[in-house]
Parts: sequence; structure tokens; C-alpha cells
Amino acid sequence: MQTSFHASTGGFDFVGMRHRHGDVEIVYDDGVARRMVWRVLGKANEGQLGEALARAARQVKVLPALYAELRKRSIAIETVAG
Repeated sequence: MQTSFHASTGGFDFVGMRHRHGDVEIVYDDGVARRMVWRVLGKANEGQLGEALARAARQVKVLPALYAELRKRSIAIETVAG
């Protein structure tokens, strides 16, 4: 399963969720130079995770909003790439 969102503010930011090797990962790409991947630690409610990604994608500054939305929902992540 994959879920993805593109910034609704006219930017090129992309944020998505994917399953890889049994883990849930979050992918962020700014459309220019930065691509980051995080692994979700523990069991995360995918509905909450999808909501966090969607809310972040609607903000002007997607990456700081993503961190804030994950923190608000107590979703722990670790860096895989980036």
C-alpha cells in the first residue's frame, strides 16, 4: 500500500507513506534537491499517519509541518536516508 500527497500550496513538495520489507516508511521530496526517508517505529495507526501527511502537505512549509504533525500524534520515526 502506498499513500502520497503533493503540496497544495503550489510547491513541488511530495510526502508519502509506503510499506517496505514489513516496515512503514515516510518519504519526503522537495522536488529539487532533498529526498528524505524515515521508518516509522512501533505500531502506528495508518489512518492517523495518513492524516498527518495530508495535513502537512497542505502547509506552506511541508517539512516542519510534517515533524509537528508526527509529534502531535506521538509517532516516532528514525532516519533511513537523507
